[in-house]
Amino acid sequence: MKIGGLIFGGIAAFFVIMSPIYWFASYDPTGTAALILTALLCLLITFYLAVTAKRLPPQPQDDKEGEISDAAGEYGFFSPHSWWPLATAFTFGLVILSIVVGFWLMVIGGVLGSIALIGFVFQYYRGEHAH
Repeated sequence: MKIGGLIFGGIAAFFVIMSPIYWFASYDPTGTAALILTALLCLLITFYLAVTAKRLPPQPQDDKEGEISDAAGEYGFFSPHSWWPLATAFTFGLVILSIVVGFWLMVIGGVLGSIALIGFVFQYYRGEHAH
């Protein structure tokens, strides 16, 4: 957490320095506002990571003498294979294509997309990977 906070703090400092330089080089209010807002968002993330780092126990990456193996462990469960993301993407493509073709295709894409989304969400409740 501390390292992430330092990284975002450095990015925020970069944007704070670059905002006036950009303003005096271009006199562009839109780009300058975007740079200032980017700096503020980086400061927000820096503040969040600093506050969270104080509340949590020290992380393995914060230990200066830590080893890579200290951070080892289970990272979670990853799906071995699934066709549902492909079906969901296909139906999303149908819904986007309905902008060109017609509203009737959106209805078909919505029905098929609902089926694909339900299958995607509940894929581990049936079949060989059921829990």
